[in-house]
Amino acid sequence: MTERFDPAQADLRWQAAWDEAQCFRADDASTKPRSYVLEMFPYPSGRIHIGHVRNYTMGDVLARYKRMRGHEVLHPMGWDAFGMPAENAAMEKGVHPGGWTRENIANMKAQLKRLGFALDWSREIATCEPEYYGHEQALFLDLYAHDLVYRKESAVNWDPVDMTVLANEQVIDGRGWRSGALVEKRKLSQWFLKITDFADELLQGLSTLDKWPEKVRVMQENWIGKSQGLQFAFDLTWPETASLPSPSGEGPAVGALDAAQGLGQAPTPTPPLKGRGLDRLEVYTTRPDTIFGASFCAVAADHPVAQAVAAADPAAAEFIALCKQGGTTAAELETAEKLGFDTGITARHPFTGADLPVYIANFVLMEYGTGAIMAVPGHDQRDFDFATKYGLPILRVVAASADDAARPFAGEAEAGDGICVNSGFLDGMAVAEAKAAVIARAEQGGWGEGKTVWRLRDWGVSRQRYWGTPIPFIHCEICGVVPVPKKHLPVTLPDDVDFATPGNPLDRHPTWKHVDCPQCGHPARRETDTLDTFVDSSWYFLRFASQPDDAPFDPAKIAQWLPVEQYIGGIEHAILHLLYARFWTRALARIGKIEVQEPFASLFTQGMVTHEVYSREEGGRDVFFGPSEIVRSADGATLKADGQPVTVGKVIKMSKSKKNVVDPDEIVATYGADAIRWFMLSDSPPERDLPWSEAGIEGCARFVQRLWRLFAQYDASATGEDKALDRKTHQTIAAVAQDIEALGFNKAVARIYELTGATEKAGPSASRSAAIRALLLLIGPMMPHLAEEAFAGFGEGLVAEAAWPDVDPALLVDDEVTIAVQVKGKLRDTLTVAKGTPKDDLEALALASEKVQRALDGAPVRKIIVVPDRLVNLVA
Repeated sequence: MTERFDPAQADLRWQAAWDEAQCFRADDASTKPRSYVLEMFPYPSGRIHIGHVRNYTMGDVLARYKRMRGHEVLHPMGWDAFGMPAENAAMEKGVHPGGWTRENIANMKAQLKRLGFALDWSREIATCEPEYYGHEQALFLDLYAHDLVYRKESAVNWDPVDMTVLANEQVIDGRGWRSGALVEKRKLSQWFLKITDFADELLQGLSTLDKWPEKVRVMQENWIGKSQGLQFAFDLTWPETASLPSPSGEGPAVGALDAAQGLGQAPTPTPPLKGRGLDRLEVYTTRPDTIFGASFCAVAADHPVAQAVAAADPAAAEFIALCKQGGTTAAELETAEKLGFDTGITARHPFTGADLPVYIANFVLMEYGTGAIMAVPGHDQRDFDFATKYGLPILRVVAASADDAARPFAGEAEAGDGICVNSGFLDGMAVAEAKAAVIARAEQGGWGEGKTVWRLRDWGVSRQRYWGTPIPFIHCEICGVVPVPKKHLPVTLPDDVDFATPGNPLDRHPTWKHVDCPQCGHPARRETDTLDTFVDSSWYFLRFASQPDDAPFDPAKIAQWLPVEQYIGGIEHAILHLLYARFWTRALARIGKIEVQEPFASLFTQGMVTHEVYSREEGGRDVFFGPSEIVRSADGATLKADGQPVTVGKVIKMSKSKKNVVDPDEIVATYGADAIRWFMLSDSPPERDLPWSEAGIEGCARFVQRLWRLFAQYDASATGEDKALDRKTHQTIAAVAQDIEALGFNKAVARIYELTGATEKAGPSASRSAAIRALLLLIGPMMPHLAEEAFAGFGEGLVAEAAWPDVDPALLVDDEVTIAVQVKGKLRDTLTVAKGTPKDDLEALALASEKVQRALDGAPVRKIIVVPDRLVNLVA
């Protein structure tokens, strides 16, 4: 063996050897136990980042370990390749999204290969290829045939300059993130998947996912949002001056004032609402116990009541237009300023008879519940903010005790539990009892009913953009909306598209959208919307397991591999991706395509890789610098270019905008793949953030060389026994295995450090050589290139095809224990003794200790407390 390990040579040599031997190609016909290990596949943005390296290193260690334990392992890789960044690149750089994406895939694939990941590249998929999305279109049609896909009008964020629908996160301060134009709310016909049909299944299924993080399950449970409450209707009273449109929307308004009628006297208003659906206001509340605290009602801007008011009142119409410039999600509206318009309408309280004002409010969404709310400001912060702004009553109806019934609010709503106060017949009842009592009275009186509702809404999958899966439907003026026959799939994207003009290029294409109706043969038009990219990632794990040409997958092979044994990815995907993947799996099971109900048996969410930020104020703004531009010292940091100081900021998630990123290629070129892999596994628990440091990666590189020197001392002919080292070796093998299976990689690393130190200190023996060989195999999943290079020096085969070292159960039990010796509760010495040493012997050994005698300083021992195999405490 050479004096130093040379990663520049060894890494590439062993990566080529693994490829040649097809070490990591999964065999569907294997009779071995199966393990499907999967990391969330990346978006091909152009370069992998350090966060990718951490994620994929964890999965790689587990996959290699499982293979060493005799499992047939499926560990694939692919690309979540559709999405807006490619279209943005097309607009900014004048490139085609497809070419940009495929070039990025090639670059990132080369980077992943350079890190030595044990991936089955024979199953590589890219969601932007027709070979993938054509099958997705077929599955979409299958769901449509089973009434799980439908089309309806829905409110969207519309950028009037770019002429496109924006995701909520693309709306910044009410403006389009690219154009800066004020965003409008529009209603467009959108395609939806009926995820709500699975709400109860998805909720109940969480209880079976005992290998998922509790926080992820709670997040999904809250997103699904099952709640039980009361649905009822307030009787509405409209102002006599209300002018409402006729039912047809034409002709004179019902109830309008007419100066020519009544000889100058106000006419008796025609009851305009009875039978027209506007004389009652349906609301749903999860807190019927607070009904006596209701002080106003509010409706969404597109609620029929609001629309009727706006038809007669320009000020209301202007306010509704203002509302349409805001966000469209509950999360956005939660943080937005609460705005309202007093309609002049009142709602009659069902118990007190009080007339509550009805507002049009920007924080109420038509898509949630009934599009109208009963507002209880004392016990809902959103309502509290609104009532404070508009001077509406804020009533306390829940308190810790009756003594607090008159206690004023301390500047915010109180949403906690307690008993009812100021609530008539509910006074003194606990919240749960009061809820039941109000529902009972409502049902007995016939004005309301107890009802279970869900926060979850059907999944809108339409996107008005080019770079996505074409939705396989055709619009015919004669036949309506017609599915594309499966024999005509895939419906592929046209290559000759123009991004110079804002909007969806598919809408503007001169020929692509023009087709004949497959039913009647008359001229028709293709659907020009494409699917949400979350659809692409909702079934890719199935395609990895089975890839026939003529079908999305083979159900028999899905049954072999699924569910994924271990899924690894970021906590940011806890809700949408994971929920949609669960839904898609259950939907395919319901229609008979597969049997598995849950896609991922075990889920692990890794922490981020972080780095401090370097910046300097220039021209009134912060200018950021990358780590490679900085000279860091104990006193601070300076910029290499001018030697002047820069501000050292917080340690945060690596971000291109903050330039606190580290290029994995540079690290691999400098230190080798194994050093960066080892760094990713060291120090921080894998679920926590990992701060990047030059000192840390340098330390990992030194440990690589330290192991290399130790491996060079392997002597297969050595003789002699070292029982203590044998015991340490076998205990480490067993413990590292447990740590890897529990994804406790930092613990496994610490144990390998310990065994390395013990082996280095031990004298030559057969036990020492056995420890060296065991160490080599233990690092095989973590530092595979180093392990292969050393294993070749031993004259053995590939570590990638080697077995995990065996453990002697007899050596897992310690024959000796360490006893802590205390004097008056303070540790003064330790004793290494045979396990099970009698109490009297322990007392004698403790008293014989020189350290103990110095601590006693001649004081008599009044009492000795012995805890067998653990502790001796002397009380003087």
